[in-house]
Amino acid sequence: MELKSPNIRHLRVFLEVVDSKSISKASGRVFLSQPAITQAISKLEYNLSALLFQRRSDGMYVTPSGEALAQRVRRALDLLINGLKGAVRIGGVKGVQPSQLLQLLTSTQLRALVAVSEAQSFSMAGRNLGVSQSSVHRAARELESLLGIVLFEKTSIGISVSKAARLLAKATKLALAEIAQGRDEIDSLHNREAPRIVIGSMPLARTSVLPKAIIDFSNSFPDVKIIVNDGPYNDLLYHLLDGDIDFLIGALRFPPPSDDVVQEELFTSTIEIVARPQHPLLSAQSITTNMLSQYSWVVPRKGAPTRAIFESIFVKDNVPLPRSIVETSSQILIRSLLLGSDRLTIISGHQIQHELSQGVLKPVPYELRNTHRPIGITMRASWKPTKAQLSFVNSLRRNGQDMNDAL
Repeated sequence: MELKSPNIRHLRVFLEVVDSKSISKASGRVFLSQPAITQAISKLEYNLSALLFQRRSDGMYVTPSGEALAQRVRRALDLLINGLKGAVRIGGVKGVQPSQLLQLLTSTQLRALVAVSEAQSFSMAGRNLGVSQSSVHRAARELESLLGIVLFEKTSIGISVSKAARLLAKATKLALAEIAQGRDEIDSLHNREAPRIVIGSMPLARTSVLPKAIIDFSNSFPDVKIIVNDGPYNDLLYHLLDGDIDFLIGALRFPPPSDDVVQEELFTSTIEIVARPQHPLLSAQSITTNMLSQYSWVVPRKGAPTRAIFESIFVKDNVPLPRSIVETSSQILIRSLLLGSDRLTIISGHQIQHELSQGVLKPVPYELRNTHRPIGITMRASWKPTKAQLSFVNSLRRNGQDMNDAL
């Protein structure tokens, strides 16, 4: 993820001025001189290309840009305090106040923490940050000394990351994501280069609701950069919880995978068994589960809802699972395997709607029961979308409703 962010101390100073409406009052609270606070505010405004305060004779009054940033900074600092609280608890450190630790933290230390946690190597972390290995090592060790706990240990294969380090790194990434969203909101207020939206997408969404939502959204926000990350559900969920992506779209999980996420259903999709038009089963008068078990299959990986439906077909009739199985979520590979052989697959009708409408693939007439699968959005429970992000989510909702109405 992008690790550039304003200085943590400058952000704390900024909030003090917001709350007190006075540089002199803030000076006594953060133990910095008034010139130092003025310089910190000026640097923030320069980096954000926006005025954060209106300077008046009776005080400092926050501008709309300043208010947008203040809301995000409060959320970011709360995340860091909770991360510090959890880290020192895991490390067994007593008598330390997280709010006091926050006053001593530097952005350099936090960037080093995240980079080493992700790379599990000081040298690789240095290359990723564009600084020397020694600089990263020094910042990481300074953070360990400040917290009084071990964050990283050398092993024969690299760096071992402690549980406390992982927890604080996650909190840091979420905090940096909040600050980045604050910057995006300020840019939007000033009609500048638009932000980006990062989406985690699973196979069905990529061929149905997501393309339509992107087209609709881009008509209103043509300059917003949209990044779509593909991958297995567990990988996408990990990056969602770490703040690397904004939300997931695809098959929902029940129960939800974590208390930290919320799920919103957009539409339901039916599951079908599909084959090439020349498949022998398409000319059979009736199809039994035993007949299905004799063929090779292309199926999703274990853990996917459709995989569970596939296995239940045979379990309910006490029939052995097919022995020849290819596991993949690649629609291109599925299509090629089906067209080149008598393999079968189990897949959402929405996902291959084009192939079915063109007669390239055909549904196998075998009745599947209770196979309606909810498709929707998975978001962090604490996520507060920007205007652009909310507009995209609303576009998904409209297109999801259209798909439900078409059923």
